[in-house]
Order: sequence, then C-alpha cells, then structure tokens
Amino acid sequence: MRADPAPGYRIRPAAEADVPLLPAVEASAATLFAEAGAPLPEPVATMPAEALDLCRVAGTLWVAADARDAPVGFLAAGDLDGFLHVHEVSVARPHQRRRLGTALMATAIDFGRWAFVPALTLTTDRVLAWNKPFYGRLGFVELTIPGLPPGHAAKYRNEIAAGLDPARRCVMAKVL
Repeated sequence: MRADPAPGYRIRPAAEADVPLLPAVEASAATLFAEAGAPLPEPVATMPAEALDLCRVAGTLWVAADARDAPVGFLAAGDLDGFLHVHEVSVARPHQRRRLGTALMATAIDFGRWAFVPALTLTTDRVLAWNKPFYGRLGFVELTIPGLPPGHAAKYRNEIAAGLDPARRCVMAKVL
C-alpha cells in the first residue's frame, strides 16, 4: 500500500534518539479525544519509553518526521497472537490532517506483508469519526469480542479495566 505524507514530511524507521520525544507526540494527539467528547481515563498514560524502544529494536516503530527531521507522529507495533498489532499511532495536533496517519499505517501494512504476517490488528474507539471509519477505509473490519485470540481478548479486557468504555471500544483487523 502506498500513501505519501504531505510535502515536507517523511516516514522513516525510528532512531534511538526519537524514543524520548514520542510520549509528547502521543500526549498532544490525545488532547483531541477530550475535545471530541471522548476523554481518555485519567491519568492519561503514554506508551512507556521502554516499550517504544522494544518496538524500535524489533523494527516496528516508525516516525513521521517534519522538514527538520523531528518526529511529529509515530506508529508502534508488535506481535500479538501471531499478528502485527498496532499498539499506538499518534500524530501531534499541529501536524494532523497531513496524511501522516495514513502514511504510517501504509508503512505498517507494507511491513506486515513483507514479513508474511497474516493480518494487522488494532483496538480503537468505534464512535469517533476519525477512528473506525478511517481504519475501515484502509480495509480493516471490526472483529467480534467473543472468539478473539487470547492476547487480543486480554488486551481488550485490560483497556476496559483501565477505564475505556466497552460500548465504544472495538478490535479491528486487516487481512494482509
């Protein structure tokens, strides 16, 4: 899948120096949820730097970099039940609406195809206009909660236990 970001941006593998900068990107992106009436549970936790670095070492952490090569978005993924699972995709608020999320997702999809992974999976909010419909346009479909593979079921339960609304939460997959 090919999806180019807006001019002045590029998608690249994350460098070690990028990792400490990514929680601020995620926190910036999370402010959109509260403004849209879907606040995240308090306190809003960003992905730990250690988890981001594990993704980087595995080759499954990509950044959207601006013209100065500073990270303004990222996608962190890893194995979950034999699928490539998107743990987090975030774009800092000032850089949204520039096809960075789409370009990051295209990078993960291409990686999964080259790695012969059967599907790309993620969890998301099904109500927000920019979440489930965005992933649907990329070919993701919602999975039913009963019958999820064990790791995905545990991830879903953990998100609900952390305070996310089960009526809004869904698991989606794209067959590669």
